[in-house]
Amino acid sequence: MMKERFFYVYILTNQWNTVLYIGVTGNLIKRIFEHKNKVVEGFSNKYKLNKLIYFETFTTFEEAVKREKQLKNWHREWKLNLIKTMNPEFKDLYSEII
Repeated sequence: MMKERFFYVYILTNQWNTVLYIGVTGNLIKRIFEHKNKVVEGFSNKYKLNKLIYFETFTTFEEAVKREKQLKNWHREWKLNLIKTMNPEFKDLYSEII
């Protein structure tokens, strides 16, 4: 039996919800764990982005990357409105996916 594989586009923020980071991964739980434990160098670590506030699931890597690029080009207000459709209180969703 073949195991179905998924890909994810996710949005992180900091504790004050002031900075947004959009990423793509094939293992959402592992990737968010890495962000939370500062394993990831760069932008997300520098700005203390470790709160998962939004994610979407895709069946192909190409679809996920296409969506990631689309979201990165959106205005901040559009991104915030999208997040509010899934997570109006900007709760950390990590505990819901593990």
